[in-house]
Amino acid sequence: MKKRTAFIGAILSLIPLWQPLIIKTGVVLSTTGLMLLGSEKIHARDNSYYFNSAYDKGEKGDHYGAISDYSKAIEINPKFTQAYFNRGWNKEQLKDYYGAISDYSKAIEINSKYSDAYYNRGWNKDEIGDYYGAISDYSKAIEINPRDSDAYYNRGITKEKIGDLKGACSDWRQSAYLSPNNVAAKWVRDQC
Repeated sequence: MKKRTAFIGAILSLIPLWQPLIIKTGVVLSTTGLMLLGSEKIHARDNSYYFNSAYDKGEKGDHYGAISDYSKAIEINPKFTQAYFNRGWNKEQLKDYYGAISDYSKAIEINSKYSDAYYNRGWNKDEIGDYYGAISDYSKAIEINPRDSDAYYNRGITKEKIGDLKGACSDWRQSAYLSPNNVAAKWVRDQC
């Protein structure tokens, strides 16, 4: 960086002061050159740069790239709750349910009121067959956000898996009540 700064300074010193247009153009070009040459290094210490990059990669389906960038953001800021949550979601897309559970657990450790992290962790626990753990997480998500119709709906599905049809129907009814257009009403008609 020192050589680049000295070079730009030398070029600027050659431009006569009485030519403001050239000075203005030279300054803009010099600034642009600095920004283009140093942008990666400038942002390398900023966790939001990696977070935003990871988010874009995840949206485009590059889940491995997203996980890598979320990991860099977490390395810079180990208390970055949303980075753990989003990294967990990307692991979930790759069917790395244990990795996703680990990241959701870390997000919950940082913010114990993060209902979406409980919900997602519950969904992943259901995927690995930990039905009682999933029910517990869905219940915690509902405790934090009693209007979460998806948590009721999925807790009902998990309760059905363990043979608790009465509890499942109760959850599906609550889900249908909170969100009349969701599929829970159909489950109530078909199963209860």
